[in-house]
Amino acid sequence: MDTCIEKIRAIGADLLAKGEVEIIIGFSDGSIPMAARPVAVSSRDDMEKLVFNSTCGLNLANYVSKNSLSGKGAKIAVVAKGCDARNLVTHMVENQISRDQIYIIGVPCTGMVDKRKIASMFEDEITKFAEEGDTLIIESALKKLTVKKTDVLRHNCQVCTHPNPPVFDVMAAEPVAEQTLDQPFADVDNIAAMDPEARWAYFQELTQNCIRCYACRNACPLCYCPTCFVDESSPQWVGKGQNQTDVTTFHFLRAFHCAGRCTDCGACVEACPMGINVREFTRKLNKDALELFGWEAGLDLEKRPPLDVYSPDDPNDFIK
Repeated sequence: MDTCIEKIRAIGADLLAKGEVEIIIGFSDGSIPMAARPVAVSSRDDMEKLVFNSTCGLNLANYVSKNSLSGKGAKIAVVAKGCDARNLVTHMVENQISRDQIYIIGVPCTGMVDKRKIASMFEDEITKFAEEGDTLIIESALKKLTVKKTDVLRHNCQVCTHPNPPVFDVMAAEPVAEQTLDQPFADVDNIAAMDPEARWAYFQELTQNCIRCYACRNACPLCYCPTCFVDESSPQWVGKGQNQTDVTTFHFLRAFHCAGRCTDCGACVEACPMGINVREFTRKLNKDALELFGWEAGLDLEKRPPLDVYSPDDPNDFIK
């Protein structure tokens, strides 16, 4: 991982020195352990701020949009793992940005850690976090643990089949092996096996602690609408309070807005302060897009999402 960090810094310094990019968007250490945060670097003197490790779970494509690029003559460089790059591709396909505005520093990803799972292993606050290959060394005032990274991976990373950026300008390390899963959507199948009443109860329980902070929406690189439907007042689509119907409506409509576009990056789950597994909504739609249309988002700059095009061969049993 240290070699990868040094390569990212070297690439960034070279790009700035040659004037090829104006800003490099990457990750830096946060103020507390396991809290890597996005950072924009515009000077070679600040290159040491750039890091990359198993806590860099947010999706940096969220910081690249028409607004951030408007009026800029030079490119913006983005440090992008597989899911970040796939969302950049989605932005390009949806005409939010153009390919010549972005320089992609690709980073092969071996997975991000589940910070809540790690925190649950301690009774007090974590004070140190270090990563040595596939081993994590985590400390608090009361104890020190050595943990295998594979034991605390986020679920979306466990089932990820595209850890390498599909589009990039340069790679900061050699690509990692991509896995093939016999049952990539076992979690979706478990919910689908429930009867309708049990399924409804499952999702009601899932969202019962939602405080409508919209952190999931704000962390999602797909939510770039100038005015979100929850903020519309004329007409008002969703109420502003904690009514369960309004909470459920927000989550289902947001999920369908992401249909055929979601890369399962997990940024929504990472951002939720209540620990709600928001992916439960989008995973079913990802499965449908794959099984009905052979589609996975963000892999091809030349193809548009299935809900954005029409083909005479499209499945249409749903209208019978």
